Amino acid sequence: MFLYGAAVTSTLTTDAPNRAPSLPRRSVFAIAEVRWAAAATVLFVLGLAVKFAGGPSWTWWTLLLGCYVAGGWEPALAGLNALRERTLDVDLLMIVAAIGAAAIGQVVDGGLLIVIFATSGALEAVLTQRTADSVRGLLDLAPQRATLLLPESGEREVDAASLRIGDLILVRPGERIGGDGVVVDGRSEADQASITGESLPVPKQPGSEVFAGSLNGTGALHVQITRAARDTVIAGIVAMVEQASATKAKTQLFIEKVEQRYSFGVVAVTLALFAVPLLFGAALEPTLLRAMTFMIVASPCALVLATMPPLLAAIANAGKRGVLVKSAVAMEQLGTADVVAFDKTGTLTEGTPQVVGITTDEDENRVLALAAAAEQFSEHPIGRAIVEAARQRGLIVPPASDFRATPGIGVTARVAQAVVSVRRADSAPNGNTAVAVTVDQRQVGVVELADRLRPSSELAVRDLTVLNGRPPVLLTGDNRLAAQRVADAVGISEVRAELLPQDKVRAVDELGSRVLFVGDGVNDAPALATAHAGIAMGHKGSALTVDTADAVLVGDDLTAVPALVALARRARRVVMVNLAIAGTFILVLSAWDLFGTLPLPLGVAGHEGSTVLVALNGMRLLSKRAWTR
Repeated sequence: MFLYGAAVTSTLTTDAPNRAPSLPRRSVFAIAEVRWAAAATVLFVLGLAVKFAGGPSWTWWTLLLGCYVAGGWEPALAGLNALRERTLDVDLLMIVAAIGAAAIGQVVDGGLLIVIFATSGALEAVLTQRTADSVRGLLDLAPQRATLLLPESGEREVDAASLRIGDLILVRPGERIGGDGVVVDGRSEADQASITGESLPVPKQPGSEVFAGSLNGTGALHVQITRAARDTVIAGIVAMVEQASATKAKTQLFIEKVEQRYSFGVVAVTLALFAVPLLFGAALEPTLLRAMTFMIVASPCALVLATMPPLLAAIANAGKRGVLVKSAVAMEQLGTADVVAFDKTGTLTEGTPQVVGITTDEDENRVLALAAAAEQFSEHPIGRAIVEAARQRGLIVPPASDFRATPGIGVTARVAQAVVSVRRADSAPNGNTAVAVTVDQRQVGVVELADRLRPSSELAVRDLTVLNGRPPVLLTGDNRLAAQRVADAVGISEVRAELLPQDKVRAVDELGSRVLFVGDGVNDAPALATAHAGIAMGHKGSALTVDTADAVLVGDDLTAVPALVALARRARRVVMVNLAIAGTFILVLSAWDLFGTLPLPLGVAGHEGSTVLVALNGMRLLSKRAWTR
């Protein structure tokens, strides 16, 4: 059941007196890792420019060594700290490999390795900081102050966090509700889409449940608190996002999962190649050269470039098409998802109602024109939809006077000497919202409204069904009939409706371990954080949802979702091919050095050749064909 009546204006939505100010997001350059990565990149580019311009060798050597220091000191320190705990960090191995490359004249190669690792670390730091900021910002949805009603002293403004079970609060029109509770007096409507996902404001009357952070409409409410501040639905969403994000943060790239063993192996073999021959009387210089040659050819440069360039190229390609993928890990996870779940309101639909039918024994256009006349002063979503429908049909909307709105009921106005009312009616059998139009207390028709479907939804669902071999699933907080109507329209067979945020998390877990979830509201954030991969609708999505998701659709075109999944899978295949190429080169060159005599120049050429080969192979994912194929 949806409410009908006059709506709160957009000014109240943004400037409601009980709304806490948003926390400013700090610049990325306030993060130390970003500053050091930027410095390393600038020094590396300057060093290359001076080198290829024929400048003095000491100049570009100095610039590149500065790149080593700027980008390498933090991972080197972290690696040394890890050694104290008897673990070997691959970052330390990369620093040693970079220094080794510089020691034998390959300073550019080592500098490139430093830049890659510094940039990766900076990206991780930015994403971690933004997620933390957005979780804290979510608490701003719940107002910091509330009006407490006391029998002996009347009204008193208090901290919302201090409200206790049984307290009675006053919620004025346009204010955000200060706590979870039950209405004991008054009538209004509440926009709680961010909490429950319902597409239209919900009528509130004595006995109705309300949630902290939802926006009150045009009526005043007396609400009795039923949950402490720490136990509200919005607080539960915060806790779920934090818990799911902490668990998901442990996810690593495929190559990182074996880095510890690989790093120990390379170090052990290098030390053995150096120490064992010396014990048997070998000369120092050729022994050191052989050990250094092994470290160069066995260093994971090609393995890193086998993984990162294809994923970064895919990220860049998606970015050109209006999809922001936040990291290489996110791109890899998008490529391994095998089940897709959609939110409804604001995702498959636009979150705004439209007139879909008129039931009447009279002329439809006359009924719609009368309804639009009564509604022309209303800012309620239903009222705006009725006026827009009349304009689209080219109808002349007659003037009206004596406009009155009753919260949770409807509107009344005088139109051409008749009293026209548009009031909430029982929902239609198909789950649509219904309003009755009466003239002088005689019902002349019923107008049906439904959430507007995105034009791209049906095609996106069809393409994902082809990609995965099964249609997506619909997870929504809206009522079952409305959810089923949308599912039928786009081709989805499995529907789970009337889900609270924790129910969506449970549903994602039940669907499997590799679920891709697509959503837009605050109530979707826990599911996005829990899912194997998450995509947020960036155009109207909440800040928390955008920051929690692995990828963001800048526009509203849902066909980008199957295109992104296909691109991610293509990138994953390229990564696997690259790993095979890099692994083969490392195996052959390492065996040659171990069991024969591998000339250092040939070892460096083979190592760098494999690096260039896998990098070029990954760059293929920058092409338009990689997105559209």
